[in-house]
Amino acid sequence: MAPSVTKRLIAEFASRPSGTPATIRELDVLTEREREVMISIAQGHSNAEIAELLHMSVATVKTHVSRVLSKLDARDRTQLVVMAYQTGLVQLN
Repeated sequence: MAPSVTKRLIAEFASRPSGTPATIRELDVLTEREREVMISIAQGHSNAEIAELLHMSVATVKTHVSRVLSKLDARDRTQLVVMAYQTGLVQLN
């Protein structure tokens, strides 16, 4: 999805009441590096772009993404984006 579409989708989703919104405390299980990767995902960056931004290999980015998904019990990157906005880790401009 294009970042502009993702932002609109997240804004719409975040404005709706949720039964169990994610909290910033749920992110306590992540390392600082995993949080940086999650922020980059929420900003719409690809694995290659994250690797360049954070000065790591694409394989390392993939490992971090997998760990974040596992630790947060998320099914995909889209769910990570939603969680990033719900918790305030990332905010709409």
